[in-house]
Amino acid sequence: MLMLRCVCCSRYMDLVHTDSDFEGHDGFFQLFSDPRSTRLSRVHLREDTVLDQDLQAIAKQDLIELHLTNCNNLSAHSLKTLSDFRHTLVSLSLFGCSNIFHRKAMDFSFQGFNRLRLLNLGCLPPDVDVEALLSPLTSLTALDLSGLQLPRPAFLAQWRDRLTSLVLYNVELCEEVFHTVLQMDQIRHLDISRESRRSGKFKLTRKLLTAIVQSLTHLASLDISGHVMLDNCAAPPFEEAVGRPSTDPSKSSIYPLRELKRPLQFLGLYDTTLCNLTHIPAYKVTGGKNEEQILNAIEAYTEFRPELAHRAINQLFDIARIQHCGQLLRALQLVIAALKCHKYDKSIQVTGSAALFYLTNTEYRCDQSIRLRREVIQVVLNGMEQYQEVTVQRNCCLTLCNFSIPEELEFQYRRVNQLLLRILEPTRQDESIQRIAVHLCNALVCQVDNDHKEAVGKMGFVKTMLNLIQKKLLDKLCDQVMEFSWSALWNITDETPDNCRMFLERSGMDLFLECLKEFPDKQELHRNMLGLLGNVAEVKALRPQLMTPQFITVFSNLLDSKADGIEVSYNACGVLSHIMFDGPDAWTMDEPQREEVMDRMWDAIRSWDVSSRRNINYRSFEPILRLLPQSIAPVSQHWATWALYNLVSVYPSKYCPLLIKEGGMNLLLSVLELPSSHEETKDMARKVMEHCGNFKEDPMETGR
Repeated sequence: MLMLRCVCCSRYMDLVHTDSDFEGHDGFFQLFSDPRSTRLSRVHLREDTVLDQDLQAIAKQDLIELHLTNCNNLSAHSLKTLSDFRHTLVSLSLFGCSNIFHRKAMDFSFQGFNRLRLLNLGCLPPDVDVEALLSPLTSLTALDLSGLQLPRPAFLAQWRDRLTSLVLYNVELCEEVFHTVLQMDQIRHLDISRESRRSGKFKLTRKLLTAIVQSLTHLASLDISGHVMLDNCAAPPFEEAVGRPSTDPSKSSIYPLRELKRPLQFLGLYDTTLCNLTHIPAYKVTGGKNEEQILNAIEAYTEFRPELAHRAINQLFDIARIQHCGQLLRALQLVIAALKCHKYDKSIQVTGSAALFYLTNTEYRCDQSIRLRREVIQVVLNGMEQYQEVTVQRNCCLTLCNFSIPEELEFQYRRVNQLLLRILEPTRQDESIQRIAVHLCNALVCQVDNDHKEAVGKMGFVKTMLNLIQKKLLDKLCDQVMEFSWSALWNITDETPDNCRMFLERSGMDLFLECLKEFPDKQELHRNMLGLLGNVAEVKALRPQLMTPQFITVFSNLLDSKADGIEVSYNACGVLSHIMFDGPDAWTMDEPQREEVMDRMWDAIRSWDVSSRRNINYRSFEPILRLLPQSIAPVSQHWATWALYNLVSVYPSKYCPLLIKEGGMNLLLSVLELPSSHEETKDMARKVMEHCGNFKEDPMETGR
């Protein structure tokens, strides 16, 4: 027999709420239908994914604890299932399950729930007859009636001698209710807080607060958040005890709390002026005075009071943005918990995602574990998935920019790409989000293997980037989105023939020509476009599509370009080098003539400074090396040799090992042996071999 404390159920619900790749199974709860094989004792479920049949499936279990939170898809049918647990239940929460006590359920009674001690009925519909419903429960020790309308002041008197915990958050109070509460001499936790000082007619006075402290002698936890004090409860500065902040009741800056025999374990002062005082006799205080109070508020109010947690997270955001967060780990964990708990609450998602942006930036990075940063990524992606609203999307995208891309996002690689492409699908997207999303897309395909690139290509990456380029052309605007889109296409087509084919099939060459014409002076744009076309030209099967008079003329003219140093000229020459490598038989046009283009290529290569620093990154030399051992196009061989000479001389520690590893030294030897190789090519090949030889012999270099 498998004994479970709802760990399995909780993990299942956590996956349902936080992992888009996890699909809930209709029959999951049937796994626990027979208590002889799988026994449950405690079950916590939340949100709309829980259905009547799920509860019905576990009806034979002897549950001790059942907590259902905001399960709005549970109907009155589930009350019958609740009755099946009446002999064993000790703790029951139906917080926010607004449809379970529908009018049809008015005949339901807690009769027979003799073991029930803890009950939470917070935020149930106002038409529920609370007094009739609860009258059989004479043995309750903890009761939460948040947001309910009390039927009559004396209603609570039946638990006067038993209650140790009473929560009346957002309950309209009066003097008579207070009179009843003050008779509950067993109370250890009392919560009479409200959402804000603007809500409610009742005003908490110094006299009443003093009476609470004097009458409830076992009190360890008190929450009076959101109350306006009618008369002054605070000691003036000249009366305050000197020295560091103290929890000693005798030094309390709050007059009524000087009556305490010992400090409180918890004191809720959120949205009150009292939280700003110096000496507060409690070990844990909620408020807005400092980071500690704010974090306490997030911790205390997240599960059942998202409206307060939202405000506290907003205050934490200000601390992280303007000041410095001293409890980073705790802050991150609390914000993550809030985002997970309230995946469907827009206000929490907006403030939480904004706070995460500042809590994950470079300043705090060294203090964060891999696991914690992965949790952040998960909740950020949840927010992107759930909300199309501009602020959430922008916050989430900006937060992702704080991570090492693609390394830290690789465990969610497919999901993050799908979400970014979905953001970019409407070409009239918010400009700032579009810019960040394209930047992320580009970074995600920049340093990954070809399998990843092919997978992203099949998701519609190439199509999406081309659509963005088309839109920018219509607007006659060459901005970062335009440049990033071409850069992303350059990266995703690197050594990936299928993506190169998609580019051609979706009229990419037409867009290339239009961009050249519309933006003749945009150097970065030209570099990105020519880099992409270099990738296309490396695919032998696709080169015939580049063999048109129009394209060859354009590439030839770009040989003379001085844009971005030598990059545009270099890339144009690279495209032509691969085309020339196919030989004269593949040259199917009369104009321009092959020899004429080759002459222009020689001139361009000879004009380049071999010590030029490059804005380029080669993961492999294979496309260059294949141009070395051949005699059909000496100019292509010369371009390849020049490329290697430039890279190994300017960046020896990076490119010498790569060239040696990929067998480049033997191929350079073949260049020296071929009669067709030009002397200047051979001379350059020798210099490359010399550079790599020296590098190999230098232990300081190879150790880098």
